[in-house]
Amino acid sequence: MLRNALTLTAVALLSLAGAAIPVGAADAADPTPGAPKKLFTIDDSRVDESSGLAKSSRYEGIWWTVNDSGDTARVFGVDKTGKVRVQLKFKAPVKDVEAIAVDTDGTIYIADIGDNNRNRDMIEVYTIPEPNQLEDEENVRFHRYDFTYPDGAHDAETLLIEPASKRLFFVTKVKKKAGTIYAAPEDASREGTNKLTEYADAPASEYGVTDGTFMPDGKTVVLRTYLDVATVAWGDTPTLVARSATPVAQGESVAVGPTGSDILVGSEGKNSPVYEMAAPAKKTAAKPPASTNPAATPKPAANSSSTEPKKSHSLRWIVVGAALLALIITFITFPAGRRERLDRMAENARLTGQPPPNPHGRRRSNA
Repeated sequence: MLRNALTLTAVALLSLAGAAIPVGAADAADPTPGAPKKLFTIDDSRVDESSGLAKSSRYEGIWWTVNDSGDTARVFGVDKTGKVRVQLKFKAPVKDVEAIAVDTDGTIYIADIGDNNRNRDMIEVYTIPEPNQLEDEENVRFHRYDFTYPDGAHDAETLLIEPASKRLFFVTKVKKKAGTIYAAPEDASREGTNKLTEYADAPASEYGVTDGTFMPDGKTVVLRTYLDVATVAWGDTPTLVARSATPVAQGESVAVGPTGSDILVGSEGKNSPVYEMAAPAKKTAAKPPASTNPAATPKPAANSSSTEPKKSHSLRWIVVGAALLALIITFITFPAGRRERLDRMAENARLTGQPPPNPHGRRRSNA
């Protein structure tokens, strides 16, 4: 109510000042579309350090998450109220799970890629299928893929899956400078070790990239840091489009949101909140609304302000010119010497009782 009152007051002041009121001025006071709002809180005691989030391909309103290092090999399915609907366990010797992703076929990828001390010779990615039903499973069948970097060990917390090709990409976590995006072979093998190749630089960040996701169109990627998210145009040279701050600190996760065009952002720790927000987009200058009635279109203020002074100046010069013309006519018609002489003759005539002098040189007759 207060917002509406302030808006109407502003409109009234604009009207009194003679300013044009833009169409939709009242709507401009509404909250920005896509502003962050809390969608749910993960309050299950089993999820005490959520370190990744991925939207399910098979179940609407379900997101998969994993705990950070120190947990066993398991995945949790969380709904839009924050309730854990399913727990999937698989028997793998995980070290430091940091990311999770889901491809378009419904395969869940669990990325054991954390390496704070940068001393791992190899990193692993495990895959399990999304379940046929949302029921707990204790011994899910899994596949394992091994990877090595071409230039030594790196710490990483981000796994990306390109929607069309299902190719894997890893983003290293580097503080205060750009990390690196590494690409897996187009057809990663479960036999032997897959060698990663350097693909491109990631956007520089104060705290490093902690998670990421491809958007469904496959043309953009959203990367998460502790404090913000960045939209990146994907291609041979990934390019930063825009950044936005997030409402939660110690940000560890980002996923495609409920609509498919928005995103979810979360943080680690117990009772971690998850927010829904718009993916950062490049701002464009707003264009004024086009008028369909030319007669109703107000003239620019510059034109009206320049026309009025011209009219005022013209009227002023007309008045001054008329006055000058009158004076000139007066002096031409009645020269100063003649006018004084006529005045004296008229006064003498009054005193002697004679007729007043004729201004044209002839005496007036008494008859």
